[in-house]
Amino acid sequence: MLFGIDRLLTEAQLRDPLKGQRIALLAHPASVTQDLTHSLDALAAIRDLKLSAAFGPQHGLRGDKQDNMMESPDFTDPIHGVPVFSLYGEVRRPTPAMMDTFDVMLVDLQDLGCRIYTFVTTLRYVLEAAALHRKSVWILDRPNPVGRPIEGFRLRAGWESFVGAGPMPMRHGLTLGELAQWFVTTLKLDVDYKVITMREWQPALGPGYGWPLGERTWVNPSPNAPNLWMARCYAGTVMLEGTTLSEGRGTTRPLELFGAPDLDINAVLAEMHRLAPQWLEGCRLRPCSFEPTFHKHVGKLCAGLHIHVEDGSYAHEAFRPWRLQTLAFKAIRRLYPQYPLWRDFHYEYEKDRLAIDVINGSALLREWVDDPNAAPADLDAATISDENAWREERAAYLLYS
Repeated sequence: MLFGIDRLLTEAQLRDPLKGQRIALLAHPASVTQDLTHSLDALAAIRDLKLSAAFGPQHGLRGDKQDNMMESPDFTDPIHGVPVFSLYGEVRRPTPAMMDTFDVMLVDLQDLGCRIYTFVTTLRYVLEAAALHRKSVWILDRPNPVGRPIEGFRLRAGWESFVGAGPMPMRHGLTLGELAQWFVTTLKLDVDYKVITMREWQPALGPGYGWPLGERTWVNPSPNAPNLWMARCYAGTVMLEGTTLSEGRGTTRPLELFGAPDLDINAVLAEMHRLAPQWLEGCRLRPCSFEPTFHKHVGKLCAGLHIHVEDGSYAHEAFRPWRLQTLAFKAIRRLYPQYPLWRDFHYEYEKDRLAIDVINGSALLREWVDDPNAAPADLDAATISDENAWREERAAYLLYS
């Protein structure tokens, strides 16, 4: 199969509208071609293209920042001599001065298929700026590595943030090219945009179910996204960022496992099975111990659970990471009613709302966890209507069968 960047480089007719235009590239470390050349270097080598600027999202163009809430500076690329502007630094929306440096922006970002992943919001901001400044945006499409499944509450009105670009569920099941179409339509943007689609992407095909496993190399789109297994778990484990539990940062398997020093993890797992065993399907859960070398609980031995989705037990349609992680929170709350589960800190530029609520796009999940009378069936009933509505809405934006 070919990604959007590969088609742009190999199919000369696709590049014809770019001749004579000043071109900017929005990219990150996973923006590589089939032979693992970074897209900035590959585009700079095309003689009929005039590269005038580059942009980096969270974690930077080449990948310079390890953790969240660590901003990147602007700089001049030492190889190609073009300005590189940070969209996760002093500003998160492109400024007029930045927009003046190009005519067409190429967006080549590997996403993880999760609403909270900030590249989704950066895409929205770029499209809005392009509409305002009459610039063109081309999305060089890449796979949604976790495929088409849908899961989670839709973001509620008034809960928009840098980790919540619009009223989609946590697992949206779209590529960035498809999301661009959704943004343009729902935001009523008058913008010149184009999607360079992938060739032969088959999101229903195993064993990758979204990612061409064995065909394309996985490159971390952000420092703690080391493999496909993390991507599969991420729509659930990302919620750990809003809790006092470790999400495995500071280990070699971040966002595939979770835990804390003061948990009886076997009791937690047993309670999860008792409450909603149907939410644990499609994967295997292994009690484990780990000691983070940085971040939460650094240097402390944590009792945790590792979510395994990398072997033959993985069932793509049955696996529901958002419900699984929510169930873990519920089990902890039932076993330890006074446990300080929710972390109160400034999260992704939001200062007045709990991080767990910002992550979920409302307080609904937290309220369900904290309500001793709320059962799994109650959460299912509230969530399924959101998921079905999104499934119907997104059908108009699907570019791949």
